[in-house]
Amino acid sequence: MSATSPQAARERRLDYVEFASTDPAASRAFFTEVFGWSFVDYGPDYTAFDDGRLQGGFFRGTPGTTAAGASLLVIYADVLAPVLAAVTAHGGVVVKPVFSFPGGSRFQFIEPGGNELAVWSERDPA
Repeated sequence: MSATSPQAARERRLDYVEFASTDPAASRAFFTEVFGWSFVDYGPDYTAFDDGRLQGGFFRGTPGTTAAGASLLVIYADVLAPVLAAVTAHGGVVVKPVFSFPGGSRFQFIEPGGNELAVWSERDPA
């Protein structure tokens, strides 16, 4: 396997992520509308996604939140305001409003299936 092969590029990197969701169909609808992810359903209890760079899925289960010690996955957006508006318009609940940190700004939300995620940008949120 050469250093430039597709296998070498994937070696020891996150390759697939799965989320528990109380409602995989609701998670699918939310991420399709807000982030433009594509999905393939595998029955009523599992839907797989492709965000254009990473693939994963939502399975029927009980998601955790950061307050309960769950990992936080963070999505990048060049500008936060339109993503924040789309998140709330499609049923997401903001649990940490936009705040600045060294290197950027972000907000955290819970999507309709119960997963907490964040969106960050290198830009000022204004």
